[in-house]
Amino acid sequence: MSDKARILAIGCHPDDIEIMCAGTLAKYAVQGHYVAIAVVANGNVGHKLIEPPELAKIREKEAKDGADVIGAEFFFLDVPDLMVGHDPDLHYKMVDVIRSAKPDVIITHSPDDYMLDHQATSKLVFDCSFSASVPNWKTKVPYYPVMPAVFYMDTLAGVNFLPTEYVDITDTIETKKKMLICHESQVSWLRDHDNIDIMDFMETTARFRGLQCNVKYAEGFRRLEVWPRLGTTRLLP
Repeated sequence: MSDKARILAIGCHPDDIEIMCAGTLAKYAVQGHYVAIAVVANGNVGHKLIEPPELAKIREKEAKDGADVIGAEFFFLDVPDLMVGHDPDLHYKMVDVIRSAKPDVIITHSPDDYMLDHQATSKLVFDCSFSASVPNWKTKVPYYPVMPAVFYMDTLAGVNFLPTEYVDITDTIETKKKMLICHESQVSWLRDHDNIDIMDFMETTARFRGLQCNVKYAEGFRRLEVWPRLGTTRLLP
């Protein structure tokens, strides 16, 4: 992209964005584009020892710290885990996020990702990115007369996801790591209790995607191909 653009990444839980597409967001930020990160669910049940109310506060701060690494604007919708598809007010909240961020590009979950919250977030973004452009659909924020392009980011371990576009993140992989390590409650929990090294997990996926497109590290995406969201300009960095 030659002109400066506005990018909104919408992840379901705190740390989803960092695992799946933070290298691309860091690349956008380095190029001077506006970047915003929105987190839908508060992550309140993502631990066994920390109680949900305390954990939600911890994970909001961790997500904000991750966004701060690249100077991204941060939105936190604070929906309880496992309730993303069941919150009647969430459509209004998400429309206001989109209208506030005014994105040219939205990055979010694949519609066939591995759990309900992720799938519901994908559907929410599809619906709300249209609603945000409708003048007479009134919310707290004035309508945004643009139909942004939507890109679906990778799934965990790349399962059931064949990218159609790649972003070389070799130069931003260290920034991606810095963003992910901000999520200490999850990094330590997954390591100590589930025997998962999420840092290595993330790097292995990036290396695998890099292997597919002949670079060291990459992130994979699929574009939502519906009218009127298509165009001839490459929008990924």
